[in-house]
Amino acid sequence: MRFILVLILLLIPSFGYAHSEEVTGDKFKALEEKVEKLMKDMPELKDGKSFDAHGVKKQGTKNPYHHKKGFHYESQDGKFSTNLQWRAQMRFQTPRRGDPTQVSEISGTKSINNFELRRVRMKIGGHGFKYVKYYFEIDLQPSRSISDGNNWSAPRLIDWRLDVQPYEWLGFRLGQWKINYNRERVDSSGRQQFVERSIVNEVFTIDRQVGVLLKGRLNKGTAADFRYYTGIFNGEGRSVRNNNKNMMKMARIQWNPLGVDLKWRQSDVKRHKKAGLSIAGAWAANKGSCTRWSSTSCGSLDSLARDNGNPDRYDIDQYLFEVAYKYQGFSLQHEYHWKEIQDDETNLMHKFDGAYVQAGYFLNEINPSIPEELELAFRYAFVNEPDNSNTSLDNKRQEYTWVANYFIAGHGNKITADFSILTLKDGSLNNTFEENRFRLQWDVSF
Repeated sequence: MRFILVLILLLIPSFGYAHSEEVTGDKFKALEEKVEKLMKDMPELKDGKSFDAHGVKKQGTKNPYHHKKGFHYESQDGKFSTNLQWRAQMRFQTPRRGDPTQVSEISGTKSINNFELRRVRMKIGGHGFKYVKYYFEIDLQPSRSISDGNNWSAPRLIDWRLDVQPYEWLGFRLGQWKINYNRERVDSSGRQQFVERSIVNEVFTIDRQVGVLLKGRLNKGTAADFRYYTGIFNGEGRSVRNNNKNMMKMARIQWNPLGVDLKWRQSDVKRHKKAGLSIAGAWAANKGSCTRWSSTSCGSLDSLARDNGNPDRYDIDQYLFEVAYKYQGFSLQHEYHWKEIQDDETNLMHKFDGAYVQAGYFLNEINPSIPEELELAFRYAFVNEPDNSNTSLDNKRQEYTWVANYFIAGHGNKITADFSILTLKDGSLNNTFEENRFRLQWDVSF
């Protein structure tokens, strides 16, 4: 490298003098002395390594290996890494796919038997420059109904986020992800206790948003162990630019009184030796055209049509109380939600509330003859919401679901079967309708 630098410096003046005067030996000597001084002042590169234009040291990689986050690749200095994982969730369900929200979906809809690739995904994450964590996830084959266009099954980017956590008590996240509002939604679909989330999720989740979040943990491992999350977002859902000047606002405070921080996942596969308890409260608000959100983006609740002509029509305030507990194979999870939607065009206030509670246990903990991979669980959920035909009346939906899980390799490879009784009490008809549902699923990650 020094030879090249000397050669360049020698050639530059020679071209300049070619048409004016001959370069003398004294001038060459003076130039060599300048080059020598310049090279002495230049810092030596450590270990003979070179750097690219971004100041990143060029180097090899450590031997890749496989762990719980997939295949792991890492630079020799440990400052850069990538995890690559493939996941498939294959499901059979009868007599329907989703949760009925109207009487017509129970009494007026033909029963079906359906095989479905519910989620087929590629997950990529890791860290760069040692302190920046990144993660993105691609849904490779979202399922569609027979009436949907082919574009509904096109691959889509559902998550993309960057995390910087310089201190335990202060960090930030930006990008697009499932906002840290409530546990059931943030829990990965691959870390659930049941085949799918409860009937509460569709009404109260704020789902994936684009924005920025501050987060941190205080007094780790003590009785005053707290986590906080607060952020602002577009409020239009996944991959959509904001349609007005308003921003969605969200805040969550979580207390871990036993000093154990429960991860965002269900079932006590880990078999906690020390009990973990989480008590949380959260609030979110938004003013826009959306009244609900899902992985497909902004949507509307049954009794409130979306109004694309008025981007400021609906003023939403919603609240959450949450409890989670795990200990030696037993898990308990509960959420209560309250949501108010002010329609600025009709000047009507629409109120919703709902809750679920679920509990599971690995019976091997009390009877060693039972396979340790087997877990049994039960969930009850309800939603009270305005009747679609008369919003002064309420409909009440309820869910009773029993499940059996067989964890071949934890949440990374499991078989789940659940059976549900779903009821709907229609306020305007003053009648209750009921339907049963069975689902069988294999969820595996590589």
